[in-house]
Amino acid sequence: MSNQSIWYLENMNMSDIFCKNKLQQSNQELIEKSYKKGEYIYEANETADKIFLIKTGKVKIISVGESGKEIVKTILSSGDIFGERSIFGQQNYNDAAVAVEDTQVSILSSYQLKSLMKEHSSISLFFMKLMGSKVLEMEQRLESLIFKDSKSRIIEFLLNLIEKKGQRIGYEWVVRNFITHQEIANLTATSRQSVTTLLNELRNEGIITFDRKRLLIRDLEKLKSL
Repeated sequence: MSNQSIWYLENMNMSDIFCKNKLQQSNQELIEKSYKKGEYIYEANETADKIFLIKTGKVKIISVGESGKEIVKTILSSGDIFGERSIFGQQNYNDAAVAVEDTQVSILSSYQLKSLMKEHSSISLFFMKLMGSKVLEMEQRLESLIFKDSKSRIIEFLLNLIEKKGQRIGYEWVVRNFITHQEIANLTATSRQSVTTLLNELRNEGIITFDRKRLLIRDLEKLKSL
């Protein structure tokens, strides 16, 4: 993914928007809610009237086809926002949000956020860029599914993950709260076995190391060259 896809993050701290004390000063109310693993935060066709910020945990955004097959659109973690289409005229959610693990979220109503956007142009600009970024990300993912093989898709996923969530430590990059091999497989339209095999190969070559909690890229340039 290009740097254009994450430019919207610059100069905007979501904790400022979802700050209970600041919202109370503007006569706005912030709801905080916890969800158990596997619990739906919202389902498809529910009224789209809320925006969510993940405080802790992970959430997957899914669609379910007529055959009942689940398609994972994305997996989000702490600091990520979802449900934002409700402030741009979406009447009902066209997908579902499910807690991948025990998760806590902060919730604002669409009405509240629209009021904040009127008061602060920077918030309005942020969400317009957020929408544009997500559209670009979906286009790039579709191209990857059509034109790239499974190995290339998995490597591209790792590079995108580093770009979005990675923290630089010296010459290495770390992603905390690393997702499972099955989740990577769901997002890259590959098998869990393919993901596990490739990750183990990369680890044996000294390019990465990983466990259930984190991914560490030891040689980013070599990973990019594959």
